[in-house]
Amino acid sequence: MKEILPFALLSFTSFFTLINPLGTMPIFMTMTSDLDHKCRVRTARKAVLVAFITIIIFALSGQLLFNFFGISVNSFRIVGGVIFFLMGMDMLQARLGKVKVKESEVKKYVNDISITPLAIPMICGPGAITNAIVLMEDATYIGMVAVLFISVFVVLLLTYLILISSSKIIKFLGETGNNVMMRLMGLIVMVIAVEFFFSGLKPIILEIIR
Repeated sequence: MKEILPFALLSFTSFFTLINPLGTMPIFMTMTSDLDHKCRVRTARKAVLVAFITIIIFALSGQLLFNFFGISVNSFRIVGGVIFFLMGMDMLQARLGKVKVKESEVKKYVNDISITPLAIPMICGPGAITNAIVLMEDATYIGMVAVLFISVFVVLLLTYLILISSSKIIKFLGETGNNVMMRLMGLIVMVIAVEFFFSGLKPIILEIIR
């Protein structure tokens, strides 16, 4: 029982840091700026739900899936880095803010962005997946597994609350402020993309050299 509290603290802090809901919020804001509040809430809810299911699946069978398909977390990091970089380029040029969604296409648009890129890889990225696999291996009994799942749930609940609050921030910033923030966040997302890409590429190159 003494292991539960440190494990719970580790699980919560690591997932909150890796999922980084505050970092996801500006991207969510720009991609949903033309949607009404109801559609934003639906998008956030679906994205968080998909992310939760994905993290739990990888926690339970991640290592088996990776071994079965012959892929590695480093490969996942490289792909995530490419996706982030392209997204950052669009944000830097304020392309995401110019997307106009027709009323007849709102449902399809919500379904598309809630799964990719919001749920995967923004919320449930390589870091969160790797963390789930590692912590699951450290969970030696059912109580620790329960704590792990509860920690993921609490972090994603906070993520959901932060995302649905972004509509108030959008109204406060206005169109100009939103475009300025999008360009600034575009630079940050591109930096994150480069870090993701090379953190995945470096171990692969070292392995090839060896």
